[in-house]
Amino acid sequence: MAKVLPACLFLALLLLAPALSAEHERGLVVNLETGELCLQSIQCKSGCCHRANGLSLARCRPKAAEFQECSPKSIYGVYYKCPCERGLTCDADKTIVGSITNSNFGVCKDPQDSSRRR
Repeated sequence: MAKVLPACLFLALLLLAPALSAEHERGLVVNLETGELCLQSIQCKSGCCHRANGLSLARCRPKAAEFQECSPKSIYGVYYKCPCERGLTCDADKTIVGSITNSNFGVCKDPQDSSRRR
């Protein structure tokens, strides 16, 4: 029985290796397109695994653009609102209470705009 587990693990890694090693090709586990089912944001090309509510299936979605609702980046990897595109910041409640109560949503803003207006 002790030799069966390592053999199964080896077989699983052998089968998943092509999907994990293909950086630019769509795989079964990573580089998922918008609309495909996901478990973690790292699987999505966009970097956002989104779920509409606690009972829905998570799917890859594009990151939030300027002035769209967003969530700050999280260690959990699944979002109710996607984080902002590169170069934008999510102006949101970043307290622990906001994270626990799932009310830490904000709006994507360009940090350069606020510094130009001063």
